[in-house]
Amino acid sequence: MMKRILLPALAIALAVAIGWWGRGFLASGDTMSHGAMQTTDGPCAGAAPLYWKAPMDPTYIRQEPGKSPMGMDLVPVCPGQAGVSIEGSVEIDPQTVQNIGVRTERVTRRDLSRSIRAVGRIAYDERRVEHVHTKVQGWVEKLNVDFVGQTVKRGQPLLEIYSPELVATQEEFLVAARYRDATGESPFADVRGGGASLYEATRRRLELWDISERDINRLLETGRIQKTLTLYAPTSGVITALGVRSGMEVGPNQNLYTIADLSRVWAIANVYEYELPWLELGQPGAVELAYLPGRHYGGPITYIAPFLDPKTRTAEVRLELPNVDGALRPEMFGNIHIQASPRKSVIAIPSEAVIRSGRRNLVVVALGRGRFSPRPVSLGIDSGDGWLEVTDGLAPGDDIVVSGQFLIDSESNLQEAVRKLLAAPAAEGDTHAGHNMSQATAGTETSTAEPEAMAPSSQQGGPMDHGQEEGHAETNR
Repeated sequence: MMKRILLPALAIALAVAIGWWGRGFLASGDTMSHGAMQTTDGPCAGAAPLYWKAPMDPTYIRQEPGKSPMGMDLVPVCPGQAGVSIEGSVEIDPQTVQNIGVRTERVTRRDLSRSIRAVGRIAYDERRVEHVHTKVQGWVEKLNVDFVGQTVKRGQPLLEIYSPELVATQEEFLVAARYRDATGESPFADVRGGGASLYEATRRRLELWDISERDINRLLETGRIQKTLTLYAPTSGVITALGVRSGMEVGPNQNLYTIADLSRVWAIANVYEYELPWLELGQPGAVELAYLPGRHYGGPITYIAPFLDPKTRTAEVRLELPNVDGALRPEMFGNIHIQASPRKSVIAIPSEAVIRSGRRNLVVVALGRGRFSPRPVSLGIDSGDGWLEVTDGLAPGDDIVVSGQFLIDSESNLQEAVRKLLAAPAAEGDTHAGHNMSQATAGTETSTAEPEAMAPSSQQGGPMDHGQEEGHAETNR
């Protein structure tokens, strides 16, 4: 009877023991598997995070997980996410590069040219403007050209002047001519020479008063003295100024007429100082007038001012234009277009790729595999259509960032700040460790070298004892 009872009890106890042993083995196996899974499927796929940062504040960095000041869980930063592999460069993951819209372009050599456009005005060719003066004192007897804007031809009579001095000189000339004829057959050379010299002197005076050769010969032939002096137009053109009226008294200091030849005119434009390096004498330019659409008048650059206007900060550029049909009239306004000579085979980059900080110009160079490096460059001429010449800092074949470089620059500044924040706790830890080690070493040497000197110091109280006593006293007070 007892045997029948003991055997089932032993079997039950054995089963229970085996069950408990198997449960412990499975639990340990699950724990190991869970630990391995946790290591493999960690936040950085088996690698330890570099640091933990706040999702909404990248400057809040900790060495271990926790909560941010806003109550959010800190996010781990893995080694492949924020490492700088090359000194002075920044590494950004491909997803971030795509999100910020980074676009690169290859640096090449190309011809740069600039089209300069300015508003200009038509002006007289100052070399073709002449003033008419009389060289004798007199009065205007007849005015043949009497209004501004009148067109005259070269040699056309302008006015007639009565001058008593001129009349007296003509009489002297006739007397000198008769005296020369009378002494021409004299046997004495001095007499013959005196008559000839007097004649030549009087004739020369009439010529200096602008008496034409034709009038002088007529005076000799007819012997009749002309009461008036006729002034003729020295050039063909248009009367632009009239300073005389009929009956007026005129003299050598008075400007009677201003005649401008409009067969050629000037087109004057004011260009800014940054456009001056593109301009050269002889470059072709064109002028288009608003009231004559579709017609262009071309001519070369004949003058570039060697100074700037202090008010407008511009320089005067002059084009010389033919004006055969007279369509170009002074003081007209027109659009001036100058196509500058191209600069051959220069290193050029898009202007949008340059980051101007005020002190220097930077370009972000793409190094490949998500790495970028800012590089200072020296800039040359600006083509005005989105291209800049690079004189130093880049070479053909470099890949530069032309879109999103400001965000890359911000990312590099952020990573630099992160490195400084991470370096500060490490340096502080090294300082504390060195300080503790020095204290430990000093304590060891003291205890070894002077074991007896420490006891009185401890009994009498050092600086720390004074501090403790003062603390106790302060507490008691």
